[in-house]
Amino acid sequence: MNKKDIKILLVDDEPDILEIVGYNLSNEGYQVITAENGVEAVKKAKKEHPQLIILDVMMPEMDGIEACETIRKNPELKDVVITFLTARGEDYSQVAGFDAGADDYITKPIKPKVLLSKVKALLRRFKEELNDSVKVGNLVINRDEYKIVLKGEEKILPRKEFELLSLLASKPGKVFKRDEILDKVWGNEVVVGGRTIDVHIRKLREKIGDKSFKTVKGVGYKFVD
Repeated sequence: MNKKDIKILLVDDEPDILEIVGYNLSNEGYQVITAENGVEAVKKAKKEHPQLIILDVMMPEMDGIEACETIRKNPELKDVVITFLTARGEDYSQVAGFDAGADDYITKPIKPKVLLSKVKALLRRFKEELNDSVKVGNLVINRDEYKIVLKGEEKILPRKEFELLSLLASKPGKVFKRDEILDKVWGNEVVVGGRTIDVHIRKLREKIGDKSFKTVKGVGYKFVD
């Protein structure tokens, strides 16, 4: 997919952010669609089917968290990559964003080169094709369709949860170090917070089962068959 074919939905209630960030993305060759609040973002996401949504957290009418949750409930938008824009120090927003189904977050203010690097890394994850299925006990991971079947029940996970589960389950019993997880799931160009993996593991434990994941203190995590 060429850059000119990639749609990015940029959502922020600050005109300066829309103008500056939008300019840098357009100048890089991407199609940029803008929205000024969560309600407008949901409407445009349904209409345009973007590959990436950059979503501010604090907005009028509908905030970014609620907008993300609404978008994630739409089956036609299940593959879209969503990253939040958060102000420095808004740790609660980052955790809430992951709970809502976000793939990543970007802390603002951000330099144009860093922004473009983050966007490229996120889109690279979107374009990667995972082909084949992994079966571990009562769990089947369909990498082609980004879905899992657990004890006969089909489940759809947010992209990062799926990729994290797929990685850990690819080698049951192996301890994956935190750095390795960050590199393979988030990409080495994406800088994420220290709690990112922990938040996603917690969500997976709720959905797959607490006993399926073992924490190796100071090292990382492993999947237990």
